[in-house]
Amino acid sequence: SLAADCNAVLKALQPIFQEQGMTETVHNWEDHGYLATYVKKNGSFANLRIHPHGLVLVDLQSYNDHTKGREEVDQLLNKVEERMKELFHGNIKRVKRLPAILRGGVIDRYWPTADGRLVEYDIDEVVYDEDSPFQNIKILHSKQFGNILILSGDVNLAESDLAYTQAIMGSGKEDYTGKEVLILGGGDGGILYEIVKLKPKMVTMVASNIDQMVIDGCKKYMRKTCGDVLDNLKGECYQVLIEDCIPVLKRYAKEGRMFDYVINDLTAVPISTSPEEDSTWEFLRLILDLSMKVLKQDGKYFTQGNCINLTDALTLYEEQLSRLYCPVEFSKETVCVPSYMELY
Repeated sequence: SLAADCNAVLKALQPIFQEQGMTETVHNWEDHGYLATYVKKNGSFANLRIHPHGLVLVDLQSYNDHTKGREEVDQLLNKVEERMKELFHGNIKRVKRLPAILRGGVIDRYWPTADGRLVEYDIDEVVYDEDSPFQNIKILHSKQFGNILILSGDVNLAESDLAYTQAIMGSGKEDYTGKEVLILGGGDGGILYEIVKLKPKMVTMVASNIDQMVIDGCKKYMRKTCGDVLDNLKGECYQVLIEDCIPVLKRYAKEGRMFDYVINDLTAVPISTSPEEDSTWEFLRLILDLSMKVLKQDGKYFTQGNCINLTDALTLYEEQLSRLYCPVEFSKETVCVPSYMELY
């Protein structure tokens, strides 16, 4: 919390690392403090960075992932904390120890939130991992959330996330009985599965922008989400089209086909064979305009928004609504999606 005597901190902590049999190298930048590196014969090493304004950072890297190795790291860090408290006589403003980041493991447990925070999931199994011509498709098992569908690094949906599906369908306020419904995307099958239960006249799903492999993975490993609706591309009151949604929307608009509901559940990063989209916003505007052309006058359009922290992106999206060829009214709802670990 006060300007630090960098040399005093270094001398106080040096014996702790030396007792571990670690070889020391010290860099002194005069007005910019010290960097000391400590290397052990087994390949473990530590970086000690001492800043003149009082910040002291200790980073430890070890190849040990067994209990004894973790105990040794904890013991070393305990000694560092104790020695710092002795040195500064209780004047330390804050001590914070972060959990270890496990690198190079068979299972990748770290995935970013929409607003750029890094989340460590309790992933214990890679269920499915394939590259389609359009994207990487992963289904990972989480102890908390069940199987999670991840498309090109973007967490899409977990078996725990019924709240997402219910929200994008209108949160139980809509009557789908006897209605015509168009789903854009939705390759995990969750929306289709829930709507079919509500006795619609017909649901047409243009699935995952032409990616059959998403459906193949989900119908085998996400059955708690999709049930059996992806087993066949046609059912009593639904059909699944493995096509690019833009030509389909244009065709429906030309044919004059109209829907009571359009639900946009396309992936966050557009996948399309159409040349029109110069940017994500152009893609969004195009989908919005085409959707309005196939929506009945009193119809409703549902779509996901974004993380509640991304206020600029949400404002930009709302601005797109004022640029549509027809006037629309809109409302929004904030939902906690379990596997996203953020409000959406």
